[in-house]
Amino acid sequence: IINRENVKDMKEEADIGIAGLAVIGANLALNFESKGYTVALYNRTAERLDDFMEGPGKGTKIHTTGSIPEFLGFLKRPRKILVAIRAGRAVDDFINTIRPHLEPGDIIMDAGNSYFKDTMRRMDDLLKDGIRFVGLGVSGGEEGALHGPSIMAGCSERAWEHVKDMLTDISAKVGPDQEPCCAWLGAGGAGHFVKMIHNGIEYADMQMIAEVYAFMRDILRMSPDEMSDVFANWSKGGELSSYLITITSEILKKKDPVTGKYLVDVILDSAGQKGTGKWTSEAAFDLGVAAPTIAEAVFARIISSLKDERMEAYAQLPGVETERRTDRSAFLSKLRNTLIASKICAYAQGFALITAASKEFGWKLDPARIAEIWRGGCIIRASFLDEIVNAYRADPKLENILLAPYFKNRIGIANNDWREVLAKAICNGVAVPATSSTLAYYDSYRTARLPANVIQALRDYFGAHMFERVDKPRGEFFHAQWSDSGMKITSADFNV
Repeated sequence: IINRENVKDMKEEADIGIAGLAVIGANLALNFESKGYTVALYNRTAERLDDFMEGPGKGTKIHTTGSIPEFLGFLKRPRKILVAIRAGRAVDDFINTIRPHLEPGDIIMDAGNSYFKDTMRRMDDLLKDGIRFVGLGVSGGEEGALHGPSIMAGCSERAWEHVKDMLTDISAKVGPDQEPCCAWLGAGGAGHFVKMIHNGIEYADMQMIAEVYAFMRDILRMSPDEMSDVFANWSKGGELSSYLITITSEILKKKDPVTGKYLVDVILDSAGQKGTGKWTSEAAFDLGVAAPTIAEAVFARIISSLKDERMEAYAQLPGVETERRTDRSAFLSKLRNTLIASKICAYAQGFALITAASKEFGWKLDPARIAEIWRGGCIIRASFLDEIVNAYRADPKLENILLAPYFKNRIGIANNDWREVLAKAICNGVAVPATSSTLAYYDSYRTARLPANVIQALRDYFGAHMFERVDKPRGEFFHAQWSDSGMKITSADFNV
């Protein structure tokens, strides 16, 4: 039986309705209520509503409803419905369920990790009935949803005017002026696209932290407690002061209550994923933007999931013996610089994607504003973002943050350490796919003449794809007769 205390006699209509009572939906409801908003809740299963109202929702201005008509009937017009359910078909199913009960002007906000092209499709479709749709990127997890997330909105300006105050109220606040980490980023799928890029950077960041952990564990032979102290020190200030570094320190010192071992040592080394990293990599391919570190982070999770295969390979394939003696104190400093340089490159890839998408979809995304709203609430929040804000404020047309003075200087400081750490890892058989990809990205980006001329020559040889010349204007293409005898070697000559 659903707890609907005071609902039938309720004189004040709800300011917002939230559909979906998993962790994010429940905590967003509490967040809205704590800011003075009256909230109506709907969930497919009544038991979850009862549990919520008997627990964290007790004594609040949050009211549960037992049906879609009842749920929508409690909302002020234009009705604002925040959908907090799993991305994908479930969102479409819910929209189809409530659509017959909606009116022109009503607003649906999708707060899940929806694919930005699905958001664009839903927006166009609902507009036929005069219903406004907001693609709401929300970052911060359970804690952020409750205390203040980073919010990235994509919708029409008219829809934004109706929801901006309440979303700003519940968002994280940063700095002495308590600036809200909430912004309208543009029309269409802009909000969910930017959230997707946030998650792609998050994939890279977590993988690089894991690789630093592997270096400490396997080469420096440090205990989790010792590693925890290092991460705690890194989190206290400077470029590595961030949420992920801070919680890594907490994770490493946690003991398992069952075995008494460090909990990290009893967690299976198989990482899951929900798709946003893959989508970011696909977007990079579609937009023609190099984002190798994000892609490598996705591939690393895929390889981690092959636990049984890896155990077979471990027993059969040759490797190398790890060095027994390494100067721990010297390499910890080098590791710090390596992680800073690698983070710079990962963020550079993410912001290059944002710039390209802005041009492709006409969103007019402001990279500085995006960096600002990522400074609080979200998973990749870090002091590091202040320098990205400064870089784009100084040069709004900046093509890549690697070209900004601060980042050029910081890479210069880390340059030799970065290379030494990666060489050490590779020579000792410690896999560092994401971190090594950042150096390859950096070296490729700074190289005046890449070996791509050979690739183009090969393409012209077997497929007559033509090539440009260094001594001719760009845009002029040529084809060569590659065999001096006039006899072209074909792939058939090498059948095996």
